[in-house]
Amino acid sequence: MQNRVTPFGEIVAVPERGMWTGNRGILHDHQRRLRRRWTTQAWIICQLEFKGCQREVMSPGTWTELFFLDEATALAAGHRPCGECRRADYVRFKACWIAANGAATIHEIDRRLHRERVESRTRRKVTYEALIGSLPDGVFVAVDGVARLLWQGVLWRWSAGGYDDPLPAQADQGVTVLTPRSTVGAIRAGYVPQVSL
Repeated sequence: MQNRVTPFGEIVAVPERGMWTGNRGILHDHQRRLRRRWTTQAWIICQLEFKGCQREVMSPGTWTELFFLDEATALAAGHRPCGECRRADYVRFKACWIAANGAATIHEIDRRLHRERVESRTRRKVTYEALIGSLPDGVFVAVDGVARLLWQGVLWRWSAGGYDDPLPAQADQGVTVLTPRSTVGAIRAGYVPQVSL
C-alpha cells in the first residue's frame, strides 16, 4: 500500500514497514488508494503498538496509517510525537521545541511545522540551506538529491530498509536541510530522535 513516508515527506509504496506509524488524517478512499497528502496540520508519530489496539490498515473512514523507518525520518517529513501513545516523548519534544523557538501551544507548533514542511502554493517540501557544522545529529539533509541522515560525523544514505553508503560529514559543506527548521532547533535544544542505525 502507498503509506510509507520518506524524509522528503513523500508517501510511497514499498514493502518495508518501519519502526513507527503515524498519521496526517484520512488520506485514502474505500479502495485504500491515497487521495490527498494531508487533512490536518497535526502530523503525528505513533507507536506501532499501544494498549493492545488492533487496527486494519487503511480501514474505510478512519485515519490513514503511515509508516516511518525511524523517528528521524518522521521528523524530517514534518511529523512530531503523538501526545497520547508517546506522552513522555511528546512532552520532551514540546519542551525542547519551546526552548529553541519560543512559547507556543501544540496547535501553534503544528501550524508552524506545517508552514515549514509544505509550501502553500506549490505544495512542495520546504527546505533551506545550511552548513553541516551548524546542524545537530538526527537531522536529514539532501546531498545531490539524496536524503542523508547526519549522525555522529557521518552522512548516511536513507532507504526504506535502512541506512548505507556512509560519507564523512564536512563541517564547511553546504547542504539542503530537509528537517523543518523549528524541529532542527528542538533537536539542537536536546531532543534526540530514535535512529535505526
